[in-house]
Amino acid sequence: MGNIVESVDVNVPVRTAYNQWTQFESFPQFMDGVEEIRQTDDTHTHWVTSIGGVKREFDATITEQHPDERVAWTTEDGPKHAGVITFHRLSDAETRVTAQMDIDPDGIAETVADKVGVISHRVKADMSRFKEFIEARGTETGQWRGDVEPGA
Repeated sequence: MGNIVESVDVNVPVRTAYNQWTQFESFPQFMDGVEEIRQTDDTHTHWVTSIGGVKREFDATITEQHPDERVAWTTEDGPKHAGVITFHRLSDAETRVTAQMDIDPDGIAETVADKVGVISHRVKADMSRFKEFIEARGTETGQWRGDVEPGA
């Protein structure tokens, strides 16, 4: 199982960065290979991805969510991965966003991609694109400020 940790400092307040991250349907705008995400209720999402010509669909559950602090998830089917995005206030106008993910590659191509760092590189690039996306907008596309407690 691969473990990935990537951080990016964004020039927006923590509330703005967090609020944008709760807008899962916007992820295709800054995540390479993510074609669509539908949020089916407060804690469930359905993903469609296409990476290296391999198209996958899977469901994920938000396992913990606290405004301006963290969003954690795990997949329910398909490629197995889990992770947490944390938000750290650096100043009134700057936030560190950190992605920590555990990925269990599915198949030979994904295993090789994980071993040679392709997946880690993709996450780093996605975080950089998130920075560009939110800084260019200056504001979030929406927000969800609810709490999800672990084990709920």
